[in-house]
Amino acid sequence: MKKTILAQALALAATAACAAGVAHAESPAPDNHVSYNVSAVSDYRYRGISQTRLDPALQGGIDYTHNPTGFYLGTWLSSIRWINDAGGDGNVEWDVYGGKRGEIAGGVSYDVGVLSYVYPSNSLPTSANTTEIYGQLGYGPAYVKYSQSVTNLFGTADSKNSGYLDLGANLDAGRGYTLNLHAGHQTVKNNSDFSYTDWKIGVSKDFGIVSGSLAYVATDTDSYAGPAPDSKNLGKGGLVLSISKTF
Repeated sequence: MKKTILAQALALAATAACAAGVAHAESPAPDNHVSYNVSAVSDYRYRGISQTRLDPALQGGIDYTHNPTGFYLGTWLSSIRWINDAGGDGNVEWDVYGGKRGEIAGGVSYDVGVLSYVYPSNSLPTSANTTEIYGQLGYGPAYVKYSQSVTNLFGTADSKNSGYLDLGANLDAGRGYTLNLHAGHQTVKNNSDFSYTDWKIGVSKDFGIVSGSLAYVATDTDSYAGPAPDSKNLGKGGLVLSISKTF
């Protein structure tokens, strides 16, 4: 499998937005909560790798949460370019996910679930469709999350049981700003040349009408390239601007 396929394939950022909206303290949360989200990003990066050949993307999704139990379901879509660049057919990523979140004790939270990345009619030799199971523990602003594929990983043959370790924190920076920190490592089963580390440092703020974020995203590899003739390095460091709205 060519590195360009895996590089362009590794695809998300906004799926983490499946968390339910927080109810106002003065009124009890409804048993069932539905939220919608839309966003525009200057570059769709997933695990540090651009899914849009370093170009902008449009994204949106719907989330449902049953507040008393913490069970949730959601779906999310984004425009992409890597399927066509890899010789397949399709320009949309469609994510479907579900799970359960809650608090264990003493401010320790958990989130477990399953996430399927669907690329309709992708027509690649090894299907790009990927399913992962994940588990996350959080304490205060920090979290650790591990995801493991139960299928081949984004069109890479013989890659079932690949894993991604995600460490991060979202720290209050004052005046409504949040400092977003992340480091991750992707391991690709039976394809060690594809494994790499990524990181992010950014700042975000809810402006009321919309939310915005600006982040520097980078990886430790320069071997992931887009299609010829420009063959862009899809993992190179760069700034990513996002404008989103949840309602």
